[in-house]
Amino acid sequence: MLRGQGVPYWVGDVFRQLKEQGADFLLTVKANQKTLYRQIASQLAGKRKIPFITSDHEVSHGRDITWNLSAKEAPDHIKANWQGTSWIAEVIATGTRDGKSFRATHRFITSLRTTPEALLGLVRERWSIESWHWIRDAQLNEDKHRYRGNGAGAMAALRTAAMNLLRLTGFGSIREGLQAVMHDITALLAMARRQPEL
Repeated sequence: MLRGQGVPYWVGDVFRQLKEQGADFLLTVKANQKTLYRQIASQLAGKRKIPFITSDHEVSHGRDITWNLSAKEAPDHIKANWQGTSWIAEVIATGTRDGKSFRATHRFITSLRTTPEALLGLVRERWSIESWHWIRDAQLNEDKHRYRGNGAGAMAALRTAAMNLLRLTGFGSIREGLQAVMHDITALLAMARRQPEL
């Protein structure tokens, strides 16, 4: 397998294993993967013909966001370095979150051959999972903890319970919820006793 600039040495093995097992992939291409990130941006920029375009609009939880997906078949130079890649895609999300302007661009490579709508749905699912992990790290400093053995699992369970209790209680953000209850044992106990609405 050819490896272009910036392609990690292990990529060929991983992609080969995915192909052998009949699995598909949808990988986020981050800006630190400079060559591939730039190549995808170039392929989907300007007045080029983009065969697969779709959008979706979401209004919920203080968000009003439009998601726009552009995708096309991966060019040969990307396929050569990222074995099994069928499509390249870019998703641009614009709108407001909690009254503040919001814009995010994410780029992807995938082995999937599906409809643009289905691909956008998968990207949004992945985005929501990554958002959940970002909250755990940014708000609860999960990546800084160095627990081992059962301690790691116990702390992860407590963080998950805390986040779910704050959401269940109606807090729009984890930070807001933590600030409201961190020094109020009565509020914490009331949250712990709260029953979910059926």
